[in-house]
Amino acid sequence: MIELAFSILSADFAHLADEIATATRGGGTIIHVDVMDGHFVPNITFGPPVVKAIRPVTKLPLDCHLMIEDPDKFIPAFAEAGADMVSVHVEACRHLNRTLQLIADHGMAAGVVLNPATPVEMVAEVLPMVHHVLVMSVNPGFGGQKFLPRAVDRIAHLARLRSELGWNYRIEVDGGISRETVGSVVRAGADMLVAGSAIFQSGKTEANAVEFLRLARSAGERLA
Repeated sequence: MIELAFSILSADFAHLADEIATATRGGGTIIHVDVMDGHFVPNITFGPPVVKAIRPVTKLPLDCHLMIEDPDKFIPAFAEAGADMVSVHVEACRHLNRTLQLIADHGMAAGVVLNPATPVEMVAEVLPMVHHVLVMSVNPGFGGQKFLPRAVDRIAHLARLRSELGWNYRIEVDGGISRETVGSVVRAGADMLVAGSAIFQSGKTEANAVEFLRLARSAGERLA
């Protein structure tokens, strides 16, 4: 099943509850929360208080992408705030297996993130224990960046491993995902699509989400 994880990084913060409701009406099924600390990446965004504020206004799962140093310290706080999914970067975890288990122990779905220059082999040992692998198709830290085409090969690599080894993790992709790029990542095997600028623009959030999903699912149907 192909799902739209709409990124609130590109939403209108003054009307965030309304933005979430509108993207949901357009077919969005996951809320993607980009958490940046100004150290692991050169920007600062949200923390557990924002997740806690969002939780009462939606029943959709909250997908928290932790672009932070020492994520172990903050995983309990995100769980308490109401996060449903948490993904962490290989480079930020001294003991990746332990961090992923910590996420699961707090009742959340664990994900691992691949930066553009991080080999897929770096996460091979944890693939059986994750809910999803998040492939970054831009360098993390800012919204609205240009899609890096090499991500398509990495998604395809993960899809082949999933099929050949019988694992069931989902493949999420984030960065520069638009109407022009969505087809290629779906055909490669991605099934959780993070989109921000492509959804929250021109005051047409609901229509943008509907069209984005139409293109994504059309590409998926051609694979069937």
